[in-house]
Amino acid sequence: MPYFDAASAAPLHPVAREALLAALDEGWADPARLHREGRRARLLLDAARAAAAEEVGCRPDELVFTPSGTRAVHAGVAGALAGRRRVGRHLIVGAVEHSSVLHSAAAHESAGGSVTEAPVDRTGRADPAAFAAALRGDTALAVLQSANHEVGTEQPVAEVAEACRAGGVPLLVDAAQSLGWAPAPAGWSLLTASAHKWGGPSGVGLLAVRKGVRFAPQGPVDERESGRAPGFENLPAIVAAAASLRAVRASAEAEGARLRELVDRVRARVPRLVPDVEVVGDPVRRLPHLVTFSCLYVDGETLLHALDRAGFSVSSGSSCTSSTLTPSHVLRAMGVLSEGNVRVSLPVGTTAEEVERFLAVLPETVASVRDGLSAPPASAAVPSPVSSPVSETSVAGSPASESPVGADLVAGADSVVDAELVVDALGKRCPLPVIELAKVIGDVPVGGAVTVLADDEAARLDIPAWCEMRGHDYAGERPAERGTAYTVRRRG
Repeated sequence: MPYFDAASAAPLHPVAREALLAALDEGWADPARLHREGRRARLLLDAARAAAAEEVGCRPDELVFTPSGTRAVHAGVAGALAGRRRVGRHLIVGAVEHSSVLHSAAAHESAGGSVTEAPVDRTGRADPAAFAAALRGDTALAVLQSANHEVGTEQPVAEVAEACRAGGVPLLVDAAQSLGWAPAPAGWSLLTASAHKWGGPSGVGLLAVRKGVRFAPQGPVDERESGRAPGFENLPAIVAAAASLRAVRASAEAEGARLRELVDRVRARVPRLVPDVEVVGDPVRRLPHLVTFSCLYVDGETLLHALDRAGFSVSSGSSCTSSTLTPSHVLRAMGVLSEGNVRVSLPVGTTAEEVERFLAVLPETVASVRDGLSAPPASAAVPSPVSSPVSETSVAGSPASESPVGADLVAGADSVVDAELVVDALGKRCPLPVIELAKVIGDVPVGGAVTVLADDEAARLDIPAWCEMRGHDYAGERPAERGTAYTVRRRG
């Protein structure tokens, strides 16, 4: 069964397995002790640190091992902010950072600090000028990922680092997704990563802090890992993480080129095989193994389960797969379609045959999910305008004498008082509001309006994205008595 979710966790690399088993026999003792077993464990820990530091591009005494990549981010953000508290309490983060960064930012804000989110374009790439403009005299820290975990877009770390250097602000780079594929980008002041992203064991993170960066560890500390990651080191896992990082980086150039060709194949063929698909992320400046696309009129959770039954393990940023029923913050910041979202991230060793099998299965799987939702025909021509004025019909199939469905709910919403047709999608979840819109758009003349009432948060993203994909004009949104009113004008 092909596993295509390496961006979440890569399969354990063979080198990691060998190193882990060996270290279980040799590295079980306390590396802080002076007896023979302790000294042997200390040698293993020092060697692992030196190997990881070489791949990161820092001194061994600048790098510590943490219990996870998330803990590395939390410790790095909190320690850097505390170390520069005399400068100020302003934090800058990218809008599409990993949730661990956003959680750290939220905690900082709740404690009285201020946070600025730097925007991204439709490819998910941060704007260096926006980061530079956000810098202030009280800015203590800026955070930017090296590459996005959901869509693979590489970030302009060097340009942002230069702006931060000029402003005297340290930059923390979250390199979790990229470190197994490329050297750490230049210009970082702090760097974090996570071993399970490159094929190391889970439960090992890296935190590197350049000499000269003011840093004050937060919370209880001890003598372990320079006081930045308290608690007994998981030495076998650390040894396996360092060994596998060195191994994957040794073959990264060749394997990355091979997987990039396979991903290019997916990027090019999915839109031809599956109607109404939006491939997202930067097509060029991206990770070599990752591609993300969204399918119109598709429930994300249903699609993932269907692909799983077909033998393919993929992931999604769709709101339909989220317990909060809100779209991915990454897709929302990019302003792209979120429904039916699929992230394919190929692990090392993926074959062309496996990718071809996926491409063969995908069209029928998407079609079956659409059929189950009674979705309109994909990429169908926009129906001709009805012969009678739309004012004679309030809702498709309803006599003009009847009140429009949901009309009482939009009373007082200026943007919809002239709406010819109102669709009540209240209580319906992604992708049903867009499906209901698609079913009735042909019942208004060119230039006519359809207003969708929805309380699903994903509609705020998916209705404008649908308009762009299908060539209609999105006229905006306004609060309604219940939910939100989204108005669309038919273009042709």
